[in-house]
Amino acid sequence: MKFAFVFPGQGSQSIGMMHGYTDLPIIQETFQEASDILKQDFWSMVNSGPAEDLNLTLNTQPLMLAAGVAVYRAWISLGGKEPVFLAGHSLGEYTALVASEALSFADALSLVHFRAQVMQQAVPEGIGGMAAILGLDDEAITAICRDITNKGNGESLEPANFNSPGQIVIAGHKNAILQGIELAKSKGAKRAIMLPMSIPSHCSLMKPAAERLQLQLQRVTLQAPNIPILHNTDVKSHSDPATIKEILAQQLIRPVHWVDTIRAFAAAEITHVIECGPGKVLAGLNKRIDQNLQQLSLTDSEAIKQAINDVRAL
Repeated sequence: MKFAFVFPGQGSQSIGMMHGYTDLPIIQETFQEASDILKQDFWSMVNSGPAEDLNLTLNTQPLMLAAGVAVYRAWISLGGKEPVFLAGHSLGEYTALVASEALSFADALSLVHFRAQVMQQAVPEGIGGMAAILGLDDEAITAICRDITNKGNGESLEPANFNSPGQIVIAGHKNAILQGIELAKSKGAKRAIMLPMSIPSHCSLMKPAAERLQLQLQRVTLQAPNIPILHNTDVKSHSDPATIKEILAQQLIRPVHWVDTIRAFAAAEITHVIECGPGKVLAGLNKRIDQNLQQLSLTDSEAIKQAINDVRAL
């Protein structure tokens, strides 16, 4: 039996999401460490909100990193085995780098805080956005984006997240997205909705942010991962730190290939995929990608302990 860990990114956060782990001291200790480094009370924010603060990307990115690292530390402290592969959905890739000991927690926190800043600054409020399209295949969505971008009015639209078969997120200029939604509906999309995000992630509008992040990454020490990580941009694992830094910068302007990531796990004879962090967003996507893969979610301390026992029994 072989298992992989996956780490969630933005979109999995919610007030009270750490309530189920309060009997594990290492959880709050990890949040305190993050709070000390970034001079913010993340534990209070995640437990009490308000939701507007929790959902602000400058807070969400370091907060979700802290949550994933805390749960992974809890897994290890309780005797959980190391996975054979790691992956993270967008921001979750930084959590995977910490878990693999390629990047220190302190450096990862500073990086994702900087990442959030430059992403927010790259596109003015109201100019860009993202939308989820359900019920159309990859080729249809790609064609819609190409047709709208090729209109020649200077606005772009691109596939941003290949989350599961028939669930794709598009990103770009807001007007282009609205056109994409209407065109997708006319072509038979079951649902096409604007997402509550002002930042058009994983598309060319993030180029200024990617360039600034690349410069910042040069100031950070990064080691070869101890556990292979499948990266969002190319669904490959890399051991060269310079290549990983390039991949992290490119991640901002290239789509998240989550479907291909989970299929690569299956091809590598992974039998169980364990979502390490609060919520079950990735488990839901993974089930739709490959029903033969067993999904476990470490949503609270009891789930962690049960998953450790399940892995030992196999």
